[in-house]
Amino acid sequence: MKHILLNLKRFDVPAELGGVNRLAPVAEWGRTIVESTQDALKQYDPAEAEFMQFLPEAHLLSAAAALEKDSPVILGSQGVFRENTAVGGNFGAFTTNRPASIVKALGCGATLIGHCEERSDKKGILAEAGVTDMPAVNRLLNQEIRCAVSAGLKVVYCIGETSEEQPRWQQVLGEQLSVGLDGVDKSRVVVAYEPVWSIGPGKTPAGRDYITMIARFVKEQTGGMDVVYGGGLKADNAAMLASIGEIDGGLIALTRFTGEIGFYPDEYLEIIRLYMGK
Repeated sequence: MKHILLNLKRFDVPAELGGVNRLAPVAEWGRTIVESTQDALKQYDPAEAEFMQFLPEAHLLSAAAALEKDSPVILGSQGVFRENTAVGGNFGAFTTNRPASIVKALGCGATLIGHCEERSDKKGILAEAGVTDMPAVNRLLNQEIRCAVSAGLKVVYCIGETSEEQPRWQQVLGEQLSVGLDGVDKSRVVVAYEPVWSIGPGKTPAGRDYITMIARFVKEQTGGMDVVYGGGLKADNAAMLASIGEIDGGLIALTRFTGEIGFYPDEYLEIIRLYMGK
C-alpha cells in the first residue's frame, strides 16, 4: 500500500494577501480541490494506494460536502488537540483547539501530527516558558496521537532532524519514535520522514542513499511501520522515491516552485502519475 499525502498548509491565502492561492475564492477552495482530484484518483486500485488530503479546518466542511460516495479521497485535519471531549467529561472547553471528536464529526478520516512546523511552534512556546526539555514536545505529540487514534482517526506522524540535530540523528529520530509512539496502536499510524535540514530555498535536497538509510532505521525501530517521504514528493524526485523499496509513499505540498508558485490540482495528479508509474 502506498500512501500519497497532500498537506495544503495555508495555501488558501489569496495571492493579493501574500499567499499562493490562485485556484479559487477562499469560500470555495476546499470544495474545488476535492472536485478537481477525486475522479482522476479513482483509476488507482484502493488496495494499491490511498490518498489523504490535509486541509485547514475552515475548509473541511466544504471539502467533505464535495466527496462522492465512492471517492478515494480521505480528508484529514492538520492536527488535533491533546485532550478530547467525552460523554460525562469535558463537553468542549477547548477554545481555539481541535478535539479529535469534532475533527472526525466534520468528515475527516485522518490527521497530521508532528509536522516540522508544529514541532517548531511547540519548541518556541516551551522556550518562552524557559523549558529546555525538548523531549517534552514528543510527549505532547504522543498525547495528540493517542487522542486521534482513540477517536478512530488514522495518523500521519511526522519526524525529522534539523541541521543542528543532524550529527546525532539516530538519537533525535529514535526519541521522536519511542516517545511519540509510546502506547499507540501502530497499525493506525504512518510515519512521515521530514529531513528538515534539507527543506527550503537554497538547501541541498536529501539524496536517495540518505532517505533509504533513514527509512530502514525507522522500520527497524518500529517493527516495520510504513514510512513515507515527507520532504516533498515532486515531479523531479517522483521516480527516485518510487525506486526506494523502503519508502511507502510521499507527501506533496506545493506543486509549482517558480513563477506563480502554489498548489495546482493538475500538477498534483501528474506527480502522482509519475510516482505510481501510470
